[in-house]
Amino acid sequence: MQFTSSFVALVAAALVSAAPTRFYGKRAAGASDILVFKFADVLEQLESSFYSQALSKFQGSDFQSAGFTSSQIAIEQFKSIQADEATHSTVLQAALKSFGESPITSCKFNFDSALTDVTTMAATARVVEAVGVGAYLGGATLMTDPVLLDSAASILTVEARHQTILNLLSGSGTAIPAAFDIALTPSEVLALAGPFFDGACDLGIPANPGLALTNTGTVAPGTQLSFSTPAITSANDTSTLFCQMMLGGQPFSIPLPFDNCVVPDGINGPVGIWITSDGQPLTNNVRDRATTQLVAGPAMAFIDTQPQMLGQLARGTGSGSAGGAVASSTSTATISPAEASGIIASASATATATASGSAAAPAATSSGSSPQVDASVSTPAIPGSPNTATGPSPDGSMNVIGWSNVSA
Repeated sequence: MQFTSSFVALVAAALVSAAPTRFYGKRAAGASDILVFKFADVLEQLESSFYSQALSKFQGSDFQSAGFTSSQIAIEQFKSIQADEATHSTVLQAALKSFGESPITSCKFNFDSALTDVTTMAATARVVEAVGVGAYLGGATLMTDPVLLDSAASILTVEARHQTILNLLSGSGTAIPAAFDIALTPSEVLALAGPFFDGACDLGIPANPGLALTNTGTVAPGTQLSFSTPAITSANDTSTLFCQMMLGGQPFSIPLPFDNCVVPDGINGPVGIWITSDGQPLTNNVRDRATTQLVAGPAMAFIDTQPQMLGQLARGTGSGSAGGAVASSTSTATISPAEASGIIASASATATATASGSAAAPAATSSGSSPQVDASVSTPAIPGSPNTATGPSPDGSMNVIGWSNVSA
């Protein structure tokens, strides 16, 4: 969906006017509310820039090569998501200015590592939106003004819809993999988003040490995860470390030895992963989550074990660098009236022979070599009724899907 500048201005004005009058003039929003709005705005800028660069780089043929059954469907959805993110940033900046605050617009972004191909881009988009959902969820605990909280929550619900669309466009994901999402602190969000910042981006919040999965290929139950992080060097004794897997809806993380961090059974959807110096499970809420034993993270992984048919309509079960089968394609060919008559005659003869238990000779077209219909998948013709025999021709070049006799 595209938005006109007048519509964006109208939405921005609506949000600003919704703020209590005490935020005008010399009165300002609370410090924590301003922090959340500034942080959210930078994240929206990152998301908008990511989709803009992706749409500028990739063409319809790139989406088809990645296994999308229709490049138009994919491009339409990515354009709609990009427009939403740009609108969110515009509205947040308008609100900040109404508080007498200057939005942070100096941050630059680099997505080269995520825009190598459409498959990598689409997989990264799922992580980007999961981070957005987690950021708004975690930010809600910092906000003090209920009206501004309501405004932020209205963005959160849209980010969650984006996540659903991207889960489906993956072709192997579950539209809604869990009944709950994972909330993230600002420092955790920066650990995830940090690799995309091009240079310094001071938000006044320290970032957790970054953590990246280095596994290649599909990550599934039984996969032993490997990691890269500046917080762990070759001199570190990793035998004392733990990986903590957080799932939406679970009260605590699953602690596993760092050197044997194997994805357990029963996982589906996004998983947050932290590295800690002890095996005490992390609490699944940002207020009580321990940080003293944190070594790095989180990283975000998608463990897709329950693919849904709805997603496979938009994309095959896998394609591109991710491996798997590309969605099959079909084509339509135009044939001459003589060839059509030959096919009908051949199918009728084959079907009649099948009904009587004898073999039928193939009928010839004007060219003398008409395709035949496989009798094993044909329906016997009933005298005086339309021909209903269907099936592929022996050479596989044509598939008869049914016809009716037309008087000459």
